[in-house]
Amino acid sequence: MSDEDVEKTPAEQAIEHAVELFVYAPIGLLFEGASLLPQLVEKGKNQVSMARAIGKFAVTQGRTEATKAASKLQDQAAGVLDFLGDSVTPVPGGTPAPAGTARKVADTAKRAASPARDGAAPVAQPAGTAVNASSLAIPDYDGLSASQVVNRLAGLSTAELRSVQLYEAANRGRKTILSKVAQLQGS
Repeated sequence: MSDEDVEKTPAEQAIEHAVELFVYAPIGLLFEGASLLPQLVEKGKNQVSMARAIGKFAVTQGRTEATKAASKLQDQAAGVLDFLGDSVTPVPGGTPAPAGTARKVADTAKRAASPARDGAAPVAQPAGTAVNASSLAIPDYDGLSASQVVNRLAGLSTAELRSVQLYEAANRGRKTILSKVAQLQGS
């Protein structure tokens, strides 16, 4: 009978595992460690690179989703305030308006308040006319949320409101903006 044929007690198995772990493994590592070390280092670097790439992707994706959710909530809040008839005011510390916007708004308000030159009414664009974002009186229109656009509508002339209405209806169709334009055109 050999040693392998005889069943070992749990104590003998534990001693055998301890000898393998504390005696044979260090000896094997001593002789093979130099050849295994570069492979282990490379595997470690690959794992760290993979973890970094996944982390960056997760952060970018999370930021994108959070921005979308915040924009949607902001549009919904503006819609609720508009529905209630309350005016939407900018939040202090929000996104600053581009340089020169205040002057453009003031000039537009003056034109809207004063009678048109030579007694002629402002010319509105015919229905179906294509309007592009760069021709609108609101700078960086496509980069603004609905509530930011609504905040800038009050100072626009009838023709400028019509341009915003045409552009919005043809592109994103945001109800908050379209209803505010209709409200301003009716008053």
